[in-house]
Amino acid sequence: MEDKKLNKQITNQNIIMENREKVTVSGVIDIHSFDDELVLAQTDLGILTIKGDDLKMNKLNLENNELIVEGKITAVAYSDINQAKKSGFMNKLFK
Repeated sequence: MEDKKLNKQITNQNIIMENREKVTVSGVIDIHSFDDELVLAQTDLGILTIKGDDLKMNKLNLENNELIVEGKITAVAYSDINQAKKSGFMNKLFK
């Protein structure tokens, strides 16, 4: 089943942020981790990192590939899956 998720054709992805208090993301495949300061979401376009304070996952619907996070949002950024693997401690040490 996971192969189907990763081989899914890339579609349009939307990120809507409202007043740095709410972010709505489409194209979410899975959540890697979540706490009140950090959300790591696997999306159609790579890993999406949402940082902030008092973050709450208001909605997660993987059938519709939608995520809504509320709280004080300080950063939203993408990283590539391969890039995340290459940026490990050992790779930085031997650069």
